Parts: sequence; C-alpha cells; structure tokens
Amino acid sequence: MNELSKSQIELSSIGKLSLFKNLNEEELKIVNDVLLIEYVKKGDLVFQEGDAGEEIYIHYSGAISAYGEQSDGNKRWLFNINQGEFFGEMSIISNEPRSVTVKAASDSVLIILKKDDFYRILSQRPITGYKILRAIGIIENQWLVRSAKSYHDLIRWGEDASRRAITDEMTGIYNRSFLEESVKERFSNKSMYLRVMSMMMIDLDMIHGINSRYGQKAGDTVIIAAAEILRSCMRSGDIPARLSGDEFAVLLPDTDIKDAANVAERIRGTIEKKVIEIPAESDSGEKISLSICASIGVSLAPAYAGTPEELMDTADTALRKAKKLGRNRVEVYG
Repeated sequence: MNELSKSQIELSSIGKLSLFKNLNEEELKIVNDVLLIEYVKKGDLVFQEGDAGEEIYIHYSGAISAYGEQSDGNKRWLFNINQGEFFGEMSIISNEPRSVTVKAASDSVLIILKKDDFYRILSQRPITGYKILRAIGIIENQWLVRSAKSYHDLIRWGEDASRRAITDEMTGIYNRSFLEESVKERFSNKSMYLRVMSMMMIDLDMIHGINSRYGQKAGDTVIIAAAEILRSCMRSGDIPARLSGDEFAVLLPDTDIKDAANVAERIRGTIEKKVIEIPAESDSGEKISLSICASIGVSLAPAYAGTPEELMDTADTALRKAKKLGRNRVEVYG
C-alpha cells in the first residue's frame, strides 16, 4: 500500500467527510490538528467486539467490513463501511464496549479522532462540537437499518450533550464559551462583521451580601431569577449568557447602541421590580422576599471594537462606570 501522510490529506478533503462537512475552515484546522492516520493491511483487525472504545474512526480509503459474533462463536458479516463514513462513535458516546468487530477487507487508510480530543473539542469549542454531534445524529439515522440497537440512546445523549456544551447548567441560558464563540464567529465572517452588533455586560448588585446573610442557596435562587428575566427580555437572535457567578453578558446582533441601551434599560427595570422569595434561615417553611438590582454596561462594534476581546472589554469598561456612579444603572461606552 502506498503510504499517505497526514499532510497529503488536504483540508478540503477533510471537509468533505460526513463528520466534518458543516465545519468552517478555522474549525477544520482545529480538528485536523488532532486527527491521526492509521494504515491497516488486508485482514487486520481494527477493533474487536467487547473492546473498550477510545477512538472514532473515519474510513478514508480501502475496504472495511463489520462483523457480529454468533452464538456458536463464529463471526458473521454484517455490513461494509463505505469510504468517508465514520464508525466506532457509539462506544465513545455510550461509554460501552464495542458492539461489533471491524476488519480491513483490503489495505486501507483510517483517520482517527481520539476520545479525549473529541471531548476536548466539545468542551472548549462548543459550537464546533455541536456541529460534529449533529452530524453524528443525522448519519446515525441513516445507519438505523443496519443497527438500531443504540439509536434512541444516541439521540437522547446527543441532545443532552449538545445542550450541556452550550448552556450554563444552573440557569439554562448560554454559557461563556458559546457566547465567546458566537462573537468570534461574527468577527471572522466578513459579511456579519460589517453589520453592527452590541454587547451588554451585567452585574447583579450586592449579591455577595445575600450569599453572606442567607447562604449560597439563596444566592443561586437570585441568579436563576435574573437569568429568567434576561431570557424574557430577549429578542429573536439575541444571545444571553452567564459568564460566572452573578455576571452575565448579552450579544445583540444587528443592534445599534441606542437600541441596545433601550434593551439594557428594560432588563435593569425588570430586575429592579422583581421580588424574589427565598427560604428563611429557619426550618419553619417561611419565605423572605428580596429585591435586587443590576448594573449594565453597553458597547458597540465595529464603532468601539475591532476584535471580540475589545468588544467584551469596552462593555466591561462601561459596566465598571455604571458601578462607580452608584450602581443600578445603564452606561454606554464612548
């Protein structure tokens, strides 16, 4: 078999594979950096039924077949794996042993995405991970006629994993990683970058006093209530996210600074009027009513920011100004 180096597998070829076809060029480069190449000769075992799953394989060239063990111990041919298709993902997703045996029917080339790298992409690049997960779900639907054993588990796992990858577990709104990638994606897309977008940075005022007096659970109740207010004030296309603790941010695509300030004022006013009930310190079942307020900073790109970092920083500068001027107010950068 003629050896094929990783550098000879062009990025454009990687992008045509079903697992990665929805990735943009930057995402393909990130994925390509962790992919491995394996050469297998005719008759070689790729993995055996019952083995632990540590890799997702992509059939790049050659001929690959899957076999199942019969009650008499013999292997029965199940199906061929076509070039460009991926396999082995079910063991990674379900954390269960391999359900089939896979062999090379001729000299073949396989591309490998290791389990650790797959989950690292899912954690650090949630949008990229979501696209890969979605591709798995779609392709698995086509494999249903071959093996339906874990299909519904995959769909349920895929939905849960996708949600976990992009949302904050406690509040249910987006997480920092998804927000940052969304901003970065808009800056990297020239047609999007030429259109305005605003960024809001939000801090709940004096939340640490609530934590100190009433406990962490009370503070969490306040944070969840604030997230619900953010969600209720959002328009289609807005991206609200919890950054950490009581810090939130909102990306407002195609929104100028005036409209963004109006949205921010609506959020601030709604938070100010909200009465939140928390359990009393005793076990009496009584409730304590709390009122909270928030400081908000707003910035605009490309007017005040030419990079994702500058957009976040200028909005944060406006937030600090709002807090310095007495809190419970909206300040605009510039």
